[in-house]
Amino acid sequence: MIVTTTDYIAGYEVVEILGIARGSTVRARNVASDFFAGLKNIVGGEISEYTKLMADAREQALKRMINDASKLNADAVINVRFMTSTVMQGAAEILAYGTAVRLKKIV
Repeated sequence: MIVTTTDYIAGYEVVEILGIARGSTVRARNVASDFFAGLKNIVGGEISEYTKLMADAREQALKRMINDASKLNADAVINVRFMTSTVMQGAAEILAYGTAVRLKKIV
């Protein structure tokens, strides 16, 4: 599956638009992460516990989007974007979405 943030793929022609492919996950902080984040907040610097949490969430959302595109028999997902929103205090949704398409190789 080709996944790209552009609206075209070099060497290919989009022959069919299949619809929106999407994948999301909601993640919440945990007590241990909050404790270490609180310490980092005092001394400054990157809060690596949250960085890892968000990176894992993005990867899971991306995988779910690819699975959604596969169900549509897509060859690629173009114009991929990520969005995040707060669901409740301490929990956020990460959404990956794009346009599922079928491709034809240009000769």
